Amino acid sequence: MTNDAFDDSAQLRLEIAAAAARLVAQDGADYGSAKRKAARQVLGEAPSPPNVLPDNDMIEEQVRQYNAVFLADSQPARLFQLRMIALQVMEALQQFHPLLSGPVLNGTAGPHDEIYLQLFADSAKEIHIFLLNKNVVLDMSESPHFKGARYDAVETASFLWKNEGVHAAMYELDDMRGALKAKADGKVLRTDIAGLRSLLAASLADGVPAAD
Repeated sequence: MTNDAFDDSAQLRLEIAAAAARLVAQDGADYGSAKRKAARQVLGEAPSPPNVLPDNDMIEEQVRQYNAVFLADSQPARLFQLRMIALQVMEALQQFHPLLSGPVLNGTAGPHDEIYLQLFADSAKEIHIFLLNKNVVLDMSESPHFKGARYDAVETASFLWKNEGVHAAMYELDDMRGALKAKADGKVLRTDIAGLRSLLAASLADGVPAAD
């Protein structure tokens, strides 16, 4: 009985992850809202069994599989294009120690994805003024701190660069400590300019074309 219940939960978790991945890839939904909507699609009005919701790593893996099956002809070029634009933005903001995160880093970025950066300075005002002096039109908001809920949310500047959306979360310099450290499982959560250049070089070596 216990094994059957475990198997059922595992299957439900996989179904919800696959449904969430479709929402992410097709509609550009964020993982949190995609997970909740997918659970309603799979479970209907039935109460959710405990621990049935997939974690973000499971959804990310399903997005990879979706891209490989349904977007194999376009997603690699789209990813390369976004990484090239991310590199341009990071080079322009080099004095603020930019780090790339999100789908453009992990390789799942598709047609609806945008560029997520983390910048570091003595104060967010420095970055704000720098961008305004470059005549960049900013939309200001807040993002959760990457170190977790115990830390205050950080100001985030959103803007267009080469017609692509960029979201730059602005951190204090002390937050850089450990920012490039990989997770225990080896997963890289953010990378610097050198790391992004290595990803682009690897794509070119594999023959991945750039999108127009």
